[in-house]
Amino acid sequence: MDRFSRRRFVAGLAGVPALGLAGQLPAASMIHNRHYAKLNIQTDVRQQPVGSDYALSVGALPVNYTGRPANAVAINGGIPGPLLRWRQGQTVTLRVANRLGVDTSIHWHGILLPSNMDGVPGLSFHGIRPGEAFAYKFTLKQAGTYWYHAHSSLQEAKGVYGAIVIEPDQPDPVAADRDYVLLLSDWSDEDPHAIVRKLKIQPDYYNRHKRTVGDFIRDARRDGLGATLNDRGMWGRMRMSPTDLADVNGLTYTFLVNGTTPAGNWTGLFKRGERVRLRFINGSAMTYFDVRIPGLEMTVVAADGQPVHPVSIDEFRIGVAETLDVVVTPMEDQPYTVFAQAMDRSGYARATLAPRIGLEAPVPALDPRPILTMADMGHGDHAGHDMSGHAMKMDAPEAPRSTQPAAASTHDHGAMNHGGMDHAAMDHAAMGHATPGHAAMDHSMHGAGGSTAAMVSHPASETGNPAVDMQTMTPSRALDDPGIGLRGNGRRVLTYANLKSAFDDPDPREPSRTVELHLTGNMERYVWGFDGIRFSEAEPIRLNHGERMRIVLVNDTMMEHPIHLHGLWSDLEDQSGAFHLRKHTISVPPGHVRSYRVSADAIGRWAYHCHMLLHMELGMFREVRVE
Repeated sequence: MDRFSRRRFVAGLAGVPALGLAGQLPAASMIHNRHYAKLNIQTDVRQQPVGSDYALSVGALPVNYTGRPANAVAINGGIPGPLLRWRQGQTVTLRVANRLGVDTSIHWHGILLPSNMDGVPGLSFHGIRPGEAFAYKFTLKQAGTYWYHAHSSLQEAKGVYGAIVIEPDQPDPVAADRDYVLLLSDWSDEDPHAIVRKLKIQPDYYNRHKRTVGDFIRDARRDGLGATLNDRGMWGRMRMSPTDLADVNGLTYTFLVNGTTPAGNWTGLFKRGERVRLRFINGSAMTYFDVRIPGLEMTVVAADGQPVHPVSIDEFRIGVAETLDVVVTPMEDQPYTVFAQAMDRSGYARATLAPRIGLEAPVPALDPRPILTMADMGHGDHAGHDMSGHAMKMDAPEAPRSTQPAAASTHDHGAMNHGGMDHAAMDHAAMGHATPGHAAMDHSMHGAGGSTAAMVSHPASETGNPAVDMQTMTPSRALDDPGIGLRGNGRRVLTYANLKSAFDDPDPREPSRTVELHLTGNMERYVWGFDGIRFSEAEPIRLNHGERMRIVLVNDTMMEHPIHLHGLWSDLEDQSGAFHLRKHTISVPPGHVRSYRVSADAIGRWAYHCHMLLHMELGMFREVRVE
């Protein structure tokens, strides 16, 4: 048994929190996790009463997921926190008490609410100081599956998160006999700030799967010596590794379902022939999951809380912060494994659907570990290694101080001096980011129907910028790409192209303007940003109340980024520019473009960021102001 398998086995024997029953814990409880090690059977979501008034307490919690004691931060003594079940149209009040020695906060992810209730320190409010409490109050304008989490000092990675289910004000069109939440997450015994320090010193610290001499010999036999030397040379000049699919992985992470380890085997019960609704939430800090249930077809019925036209699949990739509702109908009196493997195949979370307590099904082997190609990063087409569109940033000269990457943490926005910036003196007519190069971008893609665009331009702020180590030149605009590691695997894999909102365009106005933003980073320095600019040096993106505008995101990095705009919906466009899918988090693969529309219908200051927690922490964050 290898070291990682043994660690997961031990984790199943150690005590873990009562996560399946977290929603049933008393509001003020701070229960030591070991007392609830065996309670991993979740009740039907509908058995959790709809509430309008909650008392939530954020405090320290000792845990043991790996056979070693560790320190977590939890809500009401559970990881995840209590399941919050509401009804559309209801007004809810949540009194959050801080039992920590540092500030805290709670953000209600994907929920439409007043900006002062959004829970982002430094933008929405000042945060919740130690020993104090804050009352959130808002009326629910929507239904569906959502979640909540801390927005302070990486506390989300330590356990401050939970699920939200909002029942529709009309009869639910999705008929189901059972209804379960499956909240996926990643846990490390290491403090997340220590992880950041390691990545700043050695950005590939957790990548123990680099290519070897044996790989070189095998590739040379297959592709030829010249092609292999050329490929290795390009990766070397970029100071990147094609096996670097996840900044942080199973070397330190234990992957959880509803706070339960794979060996702990969280279980949801069913009777043969029942329709079972599974509400998947990716509440992890840094992990994309590929999810399947061997032996069961899944029918997708909602994405990010919003209904979609049903589509039958075998597998789906879920980005950090995304939610996906599926319905399954087990026709056999047998258990089924819910298998969620990390995108880099460094580990997995698993749960079980079973007709009786105590049953479990075989756990599949991890899929082969995928390898990135230059085509995956928008440097040539996906059929080969055409490098005509390739651009690398190597040995860049030092840029002016205004574009230097941040060395300090940027996630705790309550610590930033937002008031000291003279925003009134700035020219926001062009929104700061819409440089002449952006304005010249060829938006004929909306009528072209092709998956790959012509060469894209790049903002001047990326030039000579040590915070930018590569630029994509011919990015793909395809929505039907399953993604690295999922192409041609013999299973029906969900793509954004398959997902289509079950309603017409909520705002059919043609956008009055387009803003293009490039997702940028430097893996060697481990810094991230938009257009090569860190958050503390960036001007707010200003929107006029009531306008309809378009955002175009170009991923200039080798990582996939889930981009979340607070307070406003993101209406993803298809390749012809038509309304396709309403979401709160848009995932942008490397070498890809995503285009979506936003209606500025909520006045206030809103956060806009990558939901890979450490990417946000190290600069991939902007403020959006609707005024």
